[in-house]
Amino acid sequence: MPSLQTYRALGLSSGSELDGLIASVIVTDGVDVFEMCGNFEFPFDDELRENLQTLHKKYPDIDEDAKSRIEEQFTAFCISSIQEILTSDSEINLLGFGGHIICHKPSEHILCQIGNNEKIARECHIKTVGRLRDADILAGGRGAPLAAIYHSALSQNISKPVVWVDVGGVSALTYIGHNGEMQAFDTGAGNAIINEWVNKHAHMQADYNGSLAISGHIHDDVLASLMRHKFLSQPPPKVAEKSTFDDKSEHLEGLSLEDGAATATAFVADSIIKAINDFVAEQPQKVIICGAGAKNPTLMRFLRQRSENMEICCAEDFGYSSQAIEAQAFAFLAVRRCNQMPTSYPFTTGAAVEVIGGEVYI
Repeated sequence: MPSLQTYRALGLSSGSELDGLIASVIVTDGVDVFEMCGNFEFPFDDELRENLQTLHKKYPDIDEDAKSRIEEQFTAFCISSIQEILTSDSEINLLGFGGHIICHKPSEHILCQIGNNEKIARECHIKTVGRLRDADILAGGRGAPLAAIYHSALSQNISKPVVWVDVGGVSALTYIGHNGEMQAFDTGAGNAIINEWVNKHAHMQADYNGSLAISGHIHDDVLASLMRHKFLSQPPPKVAEKSTFDDKSEHLEGLSLEDGAATATAFVADSIIKAINDFVAEQPQKVIICGAGAKNPTLMRFLRQRSENMEICCAEDFGYSSQAIEAQAFAFLAVRRCNQMPTSYPFTTGAAVEVIGGEVYI
């Protein structure tokens, strides 16, 4: 086997919560992570956030000219952010670009993501790996979750079995067994159902620190209705999008602001625990929460209350940054692409074969 090239790689992610870009620099050969070199956050300005929200809400009916203008604005924001990082770290020699997903319906072979990879590579003068999901979808996979291989790399010195759960707009699980075997799928709702509730009823972007949920009351009848969503009983592999639970979220209407936040947060927690109990091969010793959800103490509290014989941790307990892991995963996958190693497998995305995904732009 030829030797693997080590890269100082920058990863860039933009989640469905529309709060901004997360960037991270790691040194890796796509198997081992040798160094984590820095994390960066670039909040979207109000205009870009509002335009992205419009694109999400109106897709696919929005006209192509408007879509192109928003993509150009998003790309320009990414270029400015990347150039700022490269100015302070000239040794970075690869970019893993996650783009921004507008619509993802793998069962219908639909994936709309924005971000001009060619322009980013050209203007930032950096080798770029983008469109990491396309080849997986063409191979019959769902194009997600993609971070499982990176979670496995981070788990080399963690006792197994272990489960990682990335709580973003939706929640995605990675199971790693005693012998390194992996399984990955979306568990269900994530921050989107909470954020949309507080945005609609309090004009807030999020329930910061879970302060509304902790002061509210969980309505068990509404929670039970939410938990009957058909997605939760569907066997993996499976992928949700943040609109998957819109029909059930209407059941929150009529609750107070605080009670709605509490019940929605409990729904996220119960969905995660149900997925672990129902679908992973062996109950894990530890469940490691990452993504924005790890910063919600009320969600973490609910998870701990609902777990039995499992230790609920966050990525920081192991020296990692919860917020940066997705961006790091894109950097890691970009290196794997350049070293001709698989970026997804049948047991992580449901693809028919293992896939070396990503397009390279120079």
